[in-house]
Amino acid sequence: MPTASLPVPPRKRERRMSPSEDSFLSHLFELRDRLIRVLLAVGLVFVCLFPWAKELYALLAQPLLASLPQGGQMIATDVVGVFLVPMKVALMVAFLIALPYVLYQVWAFVAPGLYSHEKRLALPLVAASVVLFFVGMSFAYFLVFPTVFGFMAKVAPEGVAWMTDIEKYLSFVMTTFIAFGVTFEVPIVVIVLVRMRIVPLVTLKEWRPYVIVGAFVVAAVFTPPDVISQLMLAIPLCLLFELGLLMARFISPPDVELSGSGQSSDKG
Repeated sequence: MPTASLPVPPRKRERRMSPSEDSFLSHLFELRDRLIRVLLAVGLVFVCLFPWAKELYALLAQPLLASLPQGGQMIATDVVGVFLVPMKVALMVAFLIALPYVLYQVWAFVAPGLYSHEKRLALPLVAASVVLFFVGMSFAYFLVFPTVFGFMAKVAPEGVAWMTDIEKYLSFVMTTFIAFGVTFEVPIVVIVLVRMRIVPLVTLKEWRPYVIVGAFVVAAVFTPPDVISQLMLAIPLCLLFELGLLMARFISPPDVELSGSGQSSDKG
């Protein structure tokens, strides 16, 4: 008796990825690889700086230690603070040292999607923004910290031991570094707004009174509650805004608007 053959189920069709999905996944893989390289670079520098973590924190705390009264010192209220805080400082310094390589990885990931005229604008602006950020941090370390700490030491009431926790000091330093670093980016922001035709130069000049008021508001938020530190942030902010307006006059946007075909041919 012949045996009945079972019906063979139809094969499932394999789903093929569209070109857009394939491109998206390739970008994700590239982003993952570059993030791993950045983490490895920062980690390698951190391992090299690890033996000198205490010295790095002592260098960071030097402006405060120089302003403390005779016999004054910093304290640690956390059990593991004496270990973790220097490690955080070493990690911060490691990131700053590896920053050129980090920016190179960011540029290598973003550059293929930019037009040639955007590359010509972005590369010098990124380099200038990094330099200005470091200048802002140096301004805070060498000028603002000695002035503010010296003022605090003089206004301390009689009989009060003026000391601070190392964790709170690090938090104060990081906040101040970021505030002054971002403040020194104002000329770059002004140039980008004018160059990309987001805000006309005439409109930015009309905003000058609001910028001055906003500078003092920002200074009141990100600096200690004393007039000296607020002025040392607000005045440079206003001056840097004026510098950005001056530089924006010489960097006018292109006269010819790129058409759709022109943009596609200019890409690379």
